[in-house]
Amino acid sequence: MPRTLYGIKQCDTVRRARKDLDDAGVDYRFHDFRVDGLEPEQVRGWVDAVGIDTVLNRRGTTWRQLKSDVAENADETTLIDLMVEHPTLIKRPVFERDGDIRIGYASKNAHDTLNWFR
Repeated sequence: MPRTLYGIKQCDTVRRARKDLDDAGVDYRFHDFRVDGLEPEQVRGWVDAVGIDTVLNRRGTTWRQLKSDVAENADETTLIDLMVEHPTLIKRPVFERDGDIRIGYASKNAHDTLNWFR
């Protein structure tokens, strides 16, 4: 079963998820948004699966730095293009297993996410 963890190496939550996965002996591939890039089709698939509000990080500094007219008036396709161009607009980490995804790694759900990802 192919398993991929998407994120950014410098993100504390991604680091915690990677450590937990490694400690649990889970076999996965890490895909760094900044180093490895993303395709619009990939982000579109995530949005189709879980919704734009689950994928898009509106709380981060990248979102706040966007011009407000762009951020407020963007349609879904434009938001997807922005996430491809600025990967820090994507909530992290993204766990992908056999075409299913989960986004985020909150402490309260970490155990469930690890069990699902195995």
